[in-house]
Amino acid sequence: MTHSIRQHLGLVAVLAAVLSLFGPALAQEEGASPTLDQITAAWLASPHADRSSGSFTHWDDDGEIPGSCAVCHSSTGAIDYMAGPMSTPGILDHPVPLGTVVECDVCHGPAATALTAVPFPSGVTVDGFGTSATCAVCHQGRASADTVRAAVGDLAEDAVSGDLSFINIHYSASAATLMGSAVHGGYEYGGKSYQGQFAHVPGFGTCVECHQPHSLDVPRENCVACHQNAADFSAIRLSVQDYDGDGNVAEGIADPIATLHERLYAAIRDYATSVAGTPIIYANAYPYFFIDGDGDGAVTEGEAAYPNRYQSWTPRLLQAAYNYQFVAKDSAAYVHNPRYALQLLFDSLESLSQQVTVDMSGLVRP
Repeated sequence: MTHSIRQHLGLVAVLAAVLSLFGPALAQEEGASPTLDQITAAWLASPHADRSSGSFTHWDDDGEIPGSCAVCHSSTGAIDYMAGPMSTPGILDHPVPLGTVVECDVCHGPAATALTAVPFPSGVTVDGFGTSATCAVCHQGRASADTVRAAVGDLAEDAVSGDLSFINIHYSASAATLMGSAVHGGYEYGGKSYQGQFAHVPGFGTCVECHQPHSLDVPRENCVACHQNAADFSAIRLSVQDYDGDGNVAEGIADPIATLHERLYAAIRDYATSVAGTPIIYANAYPYFFIDGDGDGAVTEGEAAYPNRYQSWTPRLLQAAYNYQFVAKDSAAYVHNPRYALQLLFDSLESLSQQVTVDMSGLVRP
C-alpha cells in the first residue's frame, strides 16, 4: 500500500471518529450534524489545509522543519509538542519531516483532547480554554512584554544600541490579544494597568464558539442577534467613549483602533528620524521595519529587503514598534480584545510624545 493511500485512509478514519464523537459540537457548521463530506470540504477550503502555502512549504529546500517552527507548521510537530512537557512555549527540541499541514489529529487526537493548560511566551500558563486549547498553542505569538524588557535591559531609553533588533510577535496572535494582560502579549508600560481576558457573552467566549472549527469562518448570523445594526464585524461597538477624539461614537470600535494605529506609525517615523537619526518605514515583509533610504515615507523598490533592515533601535522605539506590530498582526483585535489594543496604542503614543510632537488632544485611554 502506497504512503498516499495509507495517508488518505488514515484521514478518513480520523474524520469518521471525529464525526461520531464530536457530531453534536460540530452541528453549528451546517445547522445540523454535518456529513463526513461536509467536514472534509470545509477543512480543505481552510488555510489549515493549504499545502501550497508558505506556512507549510517554507522549509522545503531545507529538507525538514526545525523545532523552533514545527509546532505550528506541521501536524507532526504539533502532536509531538502537545504530547510532551511543553517546557518551552511553542518550541520542540527536535526537527520534524516535511509534508503535513494542520490535519485532523492535531485537534482531535489523544494529545489535543487531553490538553487543558497552555503555556505562553511570557511564562504564564493558562488553564480554561477547553476545546480551544489547541488553537491557543499556535495563535499566541512568539514574544511578550518580558521579551522586550529583557532585550532593552538597562539601556538608556533614547540611545541607539547595536545590541537591539526588532522583536516580532509573529502572526495571528489572537489568543495573546484575547487574554490581554493575563499573558502580557503586548508591551505593557510600567505604572499602567491593562485589560485582562476579554469576556464576551456566554456561548461566544472561546475560539470554536465563534469560528467554525473546520472552515474557520465566523458566521455573521451568530452575532447580529445582539449586534443588530452592524453591517459587518468591524462596525460592532458597545462603548460610547470617544477614544480617538473624532466626535464619532457610532463608528465601529475598529475605527478608533485603526486611527491610533496610523498615528502610532506616524510618531514612530518622526521619532526614528529626529531622535534615532535614521528614517524608518514599515512593510508587510520580514523583518518589517526597514531604512527609508530616500526619506519619502513610502516603500520603494529594494527597500523592503533584509540587508536594508532597520538597525538604529532605541529602547523607546523598539517598544512602540513592537506594539505597532502586535496590533497589525491581529487583524481582528477589535473583536478579540479592543480595550487592550487601544491601551497599547495609546501608551505607545504617550511614550513617543516625550521626545517628538504627538497630538494627544482628544485621545482617551480605556
